[in-house]
Amino acid sequence: MNTDQIVRTFVEYFEERDHRQITGSSLLPSPGDPVLFTTSGMHPLTPYLEGRPHPLGRRLVNVQRCLRTTDLDEVGDDTHLTVFEMLGTWSLDDYDGPQSLDWGYGLLTEGFGIDPGLLHATVFGGDDRSGPDTTSLELWQGHGVPVELTAEDNWWSNGPTGPCGPDSEIFLWTGDTTPRSTPTNDDRWVEVWNHVMMRHRRLDDGSLVPLGRHNVDTGLGLERLSSLLQGHSSVFECDVFEPWRRIVPRLWLLDERSLRLVCDHLRSAVVVIGDGVRPSNTGRGYVLRRLVRRMLTVLRRDDPSRSLVDLPDELVEHTLHHFRQNMDSHSVREVLLEEERRFGRLLERGRQVLARPRFRGPLREEDFHYLHDTHGLPRDIVLNLRSQ
Repeated sequence: MNTDQIVRTFVEYFEERDHRQITGSSLLPSPGDPVLFTTSGMHPLTPYLEGRPHPLGRRLVNVQRCLRTTDLDEVGDDTHLTVFEMLGTWSLDDYDGPQSLDWGYGLLTEGFGIDPGLLHATVFGGDDRSGPDTTSLELWQGHGVPVELTAEDNWWSNGPTGPCGPDSEIFLWTGDTTPRSTPTNDDRWVEVWNHVMMRHRRLDDGSLVPLGRHNVDTGLGLERLSSLLQGHSSVFECDVFEPWRRIVPRLWLLDERSLRLVCDHLRSAVVVIGDGVRPSNTGRGYVLRRLVRRMLTVLRRDDPSRSLVDLPDELVEHTLHHFRQNMDSHSVREVLLEEERRFGRLLERGRQVLARPRFRGPLREEDFHYLHDTHGLPRDIVLNLRSQ
């Protein structure tokens, strides 16, 4: 099942259960939102989760592109991406958690054909402020799915105050043996779907009060689900990365982790540019600049002559098409190439600065701060220049 089929199966399954599909927004939140980028499928729906009536009703389903910078250091492993798509469903004061979990189980086992014996769930086991989530526990026990009870791992909140509640996460076994252990003790259990039951509001003093309305918010990463359903151990092996895996190694010889980072950051930069962001030294533009320069640092580590001039239109066009963006590939390439030229000038200036006597010995922490704040040289670029 390819990624387009997975999306279609997901959306149609919930449309048959009276959910209305909403159009995913861009990576850019609404004006006035303090968050730089949309980080989850629920983010654009926050006003409706807090009580505003949604024009399409109480049951919603969508596909939302997201960007997270909190996992940048993890990019290159089997499961993390900077820009990804999130499949999501919502109940706005309609059905509750057990119904959501029951439908989720049905879609995974019947719609996607996953062996129920390869599933494991985690459920909130209670703490000193709230009791255990017995309704979710009973639902899983009724389906014969093993359950692990946790505290912090299964409590969702969107900040120190505001809506919160227990969640139940569904894991799929990816090991070569029969399933064993539990999700918190064995990383061969990979999380595929999280169902959050927003039943409480946390106050400034940390106490919980019941919400006047109960919402359910679910989300699962599309690329991660695709890789699992397609029998791959890494998100970089699912079909949406096929042209990247086919073309990039022909351009540049890279080790596997470097290849993944270059593909991820370059693909993410295309999507961010496609949503209207341009490189700068602040805000969203700085995130874009950091992605491009981090990617170029890795790309040129073994060969300084490597250049984005060699990047074929096919990869840019494939990414823009996949994320349903209207920008033409030539304009995206021009932004990338201009940023590469700026980066080249930065490197030349950095070499001159680092040649000064004060930087010839071991660098201290204050040196790194000075190089960054005065000359715009991040730590990774400084270290790379010193190694050349």
